[in-house]
Amino acid sequence: MERKLRTIVCGSTFGQFYLEALKLQENEFEVVGLLAKGSERSKKCASNYNVKLYSEVDELPDDIDLACVVLRSSVLGGCGTDLTIKLMERGIHVIQEHPLHPKDLEKCYRLAKKNNVFFQTGNLYANLPEVKKFIECAKAVNQIQKPAYINAAFAAQVSYPAVEILMYAMPSIRDWEVHCVNKDSGPFHILTGLLGSTPVTLEIHNEVYPKDPDNHMYLLHNIVIVYECGRLTLEDTFGPTLWNPRLHVSVDMYERGQLHGEFPDYMLENTSEILGDYVHLSFKDTLTKLWPKAILEDLMSIRECICKGKSSAKKAQQEILCAKQWSEITKSLGYADIISNCVHNSVPSEMFKELVSKYGG
Repeated sequence: MERKLRTIVCGSTFGQFYLEALKLQENEFEVVGLLAKGSERSKKCASNYNVKLYSEVDELPDDIDLACVVLRSSVLGGCGTDLTIKLMERGIHVIQEHPLHPKDLEKCYRLAKKNNVFFQTGNLYANLPEVKKFIECAKAVNQIQKPAYINAAFAAQVSYPAVEILMYAMPSIRDWEVHCVNKDSGPFHILTGLLGSTPVTLEIHNEVYPKDPDNHMYLLHNIVIVYECGRLTLEDTFGPTLWNPRLHVSVDMYERGQLHGEFPDYMLENTSEILGDYVHLSFKDTLTKLWPKAILEDLMSIRECICKGKSSAKKAQQEILCAKQWSEITKSLGYADIISNCVHNSVPSEMFKELVSKYGG
């Protein structure tokens, strides 16, 4: 019989998004605690969500079902992976935020099996509506044509989900082969190579501000898959998803000596299409509504495993392969360049329109 899963959240920074996600399904999850270091932020977070604050694993009660480990993993210099291991050794199911080093990921899955618990990683980006739309559209086009070329631009901080998006969008899961790395192109490092047999160019913003490492990115994700018949584009992590048919001007059109006359059906198509229903969202709505819903999909996935004993072997294989691919790319990319004295400069849309109107010609 299914029941509420007694759940704790570990980490009070990005962990707040998990707390919001868990609130969306209070019939499925019961948040019984926040595990953190006891900072003022953690105390405020525990108070705001009306949960008990714990500072050590040993303080946790024995009836915890699920732990959401929302802390940096060992590959990023954090304690998240060590905490995951301690929790699973206590018989607690764990969902841990990406990324993990592939060796750590394999270790966690082995340990989960040994302790008869479920483990998986969380990656909200793959669950965002426009990302899912892009992946589904790519799968559809892949049925009739093979991708001819891929160009992807993203920030190093979100490189793991970028690899996962490409892995899901390609016709089959293939190995990466990096041929050339250009680190002399300003804030972006350029990697070229192959994904399977498909040529790929990756433009990666590889800079970090140590005092605020999760900000000051030029972009999250922009991905273009080129086919013989056109281009499929994820313009941004939040959309839209675009289709641009390939231009082809028939020689027959010139032979008639004038531009007017009959045109083939393909020439009547729009030069670009926004695919599906695209909704503009503010950053506020994105953070407070879209992200928690995306996180909830992963939470419901591991809940189904826990309550129904559903095998997670396929997902484990995909995650391990994704981690290996990500590790190869980051190894080729090298360490991020350190930047300093960063200040967020916002140009509101209305101000941008005024600038264009004044200086745009």
